[in-house]
Amino acid sequence: MENILLIFICLLLGVALQRVKAFPTQGYKAFNQFIIYISLPALALYYIPKIALNSSLFYPLAVAWIGFLFSYLFFSILGKRLGWPRRLTGCLIIVAGLGNTSFVGFPIIQALYGEEGLKSAIIVDQPGSFVVMATLGIITATVYSGSKPDIREISFKIISFPPFVAFVLAALFNIMQLDFPNIFQLVFQKLGNTVTPIALVSVGLQLKIDFKSKHWGLLSLGLFFKLFLTPLLFFILYRIVFGATGIPIDVSIMEAAMAPMITGAILASNFGLKPKLSSMMIGIGIPVSFLSLLFWHWMLSVA
Repeated sequence: MENILLIFICLLLGVALQRVKAFPTQGYKAFNQFIIYISLPALALYYIPKIALNSSLFYPLAVAWIGFLFSYLFFSILGKRLGWPRRLTGCLIIVAGLGNTSFVGFPIIQALYGEEGLKSAIIVDQPGSFVVMATLGIITATVYSGSKPDIREISFKIISFPPFVAFVLAALFNIMQLDFPNIFQLVFQKLGNTVTPIALVSVGLQLKIDFKSKHWGLLSLGLFFKLFLTPLLFFILYRIVFGATGIPIDVSIMEAAMAPMITGAILASNFGLKPKLSSMMIGIGIPVSFLSLLFWHWMLSVA
């Protein structure tokens, strides 16, 4: 219960800090960098060497890849039929196709499923969400903005991203059945524990709602796809078609139900793909996702 309370307190603290004049307007950027350069790598280095490699890892690993492909098919087909501008189609593909599997996902999964669930969540995020964003996301943004993909730049962004570097190192330790000395494990664990309060305060600092926007119809469609259709796909595929159960399966479905990824929205905005709609998908999507996640958690508990 204290973990759930921590989530809401940190989120509200972030919202409250928006009104504190002494606090930097873009202070969330420093929080985000701390998470990317310190918290997430520490989590990977602590948990990945301890994960038992088996076929069940395929389920969390496939979430981001299948989810983005589903988004691409859904919005590209719908966009053509409705005559949408390419920038609008590209925006929805990216923002609705990438989930907030770390900043929001990790705290919620840890609160609901503990450390065991967090191990599966890391698999969803590191080789999943981030790599999809850095490859398929950038390619999609480039194509729909009218630019040409730069394979060298994409490759450099992947291999130089701190959480991914930490993931590769930790994966090598896992394959060799090694782990870090206990003193380092304790340090990694303590640094990794900072992801929950810092990430949620950062999210709260970025929450903004524009009630006068003209994008509410498209926003509703994008969030309905992300918060309901995407997890429904995985619920049917994993639970019904494959008949799979257990924490990795439940975590995979819950991660599929997370709000849109903040980095994905930034990516879309940087390429000129409807920046206002991208921002609203985050600002509305994150608070609404807390309600939809309750629904999916209930569904998984009774199914």
